[in-house]
Amino acid sequence: MIDISEIRSTEFDRIWPLFHAVIAAGDTYAYDPATTFDEAQALWTTPPARAFVATDGADAVGCYVLKPNQPGLGDHVANAGYMVAPQARGKGVAGMLCEHSLRVAREAGFLAMQFNYVAASNEVAVKLWQKHGFAIIGRVPQAFRHAQLGLTDVFVMHRYL
Repeated sequence: MIDISEIRSTEFDRIWPLFHAVIAAGDTYAYDPATTFDEAQALWTTPPARAFVATDGADAVGCYVLKPNQPGLGDHVANAGYMVAPQARGKGVAGMLCEHSLRVAREAGFLAMQFNYVAASNEVAVKLWQKHGFAIIGRVPQAFRHAQLGLTDVFVMHRYL
């Protein structure tokens, strides 16, 4: 059974191996594959960012970050990023993380959620986010340097909560 819970900054080591594996692939996230533990920890756990881990028993199988999309006058729109461990893909973990984040975002008072940078080549994620009510509201040409495909487009996706 998958359990999703919030982690503190001091617990970031629980998700670091997963985080590092995902960004090292260079195919879904714009994070530099050489991002250090300290840099990732700061990005994901410094308030107002909140980090969550999905566990199956003792194993971290997924994680996400939830934060305001913008500061100040844009802080009523949430932003989230999800990562699933390679061995847990295709088992519904990303969908569970998305549903959990939508619930947490609503409870935190956000009115909408926006994804600023979804690689168009990540077709599985695009379809999943659409299944969860997100619409593609913009396309940025050649904004992502995909490790295998070269320059690819990214989508901006949005949904009201």
